[in-house]
Amino acid sequence: MKNKNFNEWLSTFRESIANYQYYVDFNTVYKNCDDIKIELNILNSLVGSNNIENDFEALIQRYPEVLKCIPILLAKREMDIYCMDSQGAFNYNFKKINYPVSQYKYFMKKTGLFELLSKRLINNLVDYVTGVEAGLNSNGRKNRGGHLMEDLVESFIKKAGFVKGVNYFKEMYLSDVEAKIGLDLSALSNAGNTAKRFDYVIITLNCTYACECNFYASGGSKLNETARSYKTLALESKDIPNFKFVWFTDGLGWISARHNLEETFDVLDTIYNIKELEDGILESFKK
Repeated sequence: MKNKNFNEWLSTFRESIANYQYYVDFNTVYKNCDDIKIELNILNSLVGSNNIENDFEALIQRYPEVLKCIPILLAKREMDIYCMDSQGAFNYNFKKINYPVSQYKYFMKKTGLFELLSKRLINNLVDYVTGVEAGLNSNGRKNRGGHLMEDLVESFIKKAGFVKGVNYFKEMYLSDVEAKIGLDLSALSNAGNTAKRFDYVIITLNCTYACECNFYASGGSKLNETARSYKTLALESKDIPNFKFVWFTDGLGWISARHNLEETFDVLDTIYNIKELEDGILESFKK
């Protein structure tokens, strides 16, 4: 059995694992802006216009491609925007004009875009859209956060000297693990009825380590479900020779689900947090 105390172990859990790229993916922001930079600069001719409705109509007739920039000015990525008022309901298409230009002028006026441009509330649409893109990109933090723990664990796997495709593998299905190492793992798959996939599989001369990793910054029912699921995996795998199920987890979300976590902790020797990764626990896998 492991020689560590649950409460002491839990006390070292981290509040966050955000890296420097977590907050805004500026490469994506810059790419999205560059894709419409020419059209945005054409639209810049409307900034400060004293006759913006006529200038807009003339611009659309000469450069209809600038319409595709309009949605992002409203922080929308979709090329169709639905609007309704007392004048009726309209589903504007900004990829291909589907109404008279006069209707698009109405859209620009009612959404406030004409005022934004004509009153010089902004000076440059490229700069403005860069800000909009940065704001929209921040909404992707949840998706980026889902991979942070996986990426962190992989960095420690590499640091320990394991090589991807040689002695460690990413997102490997149970059937592929069986084929690779020649072990019967049906105890983990409900007799072949469950297509289980592990985040990482580390293969050494003496043992195969099937790893799952996650980080929970906040609580919720998902944590209890995860703990119970991994407790089952721990019990199912304990009698398989030369095979270990490993769980890397962390995050203060576990404070509210500590009891379920402790139940799994009690039956799984190979449960580790970030501090243990930093302390070199993966080095022991090579022994």
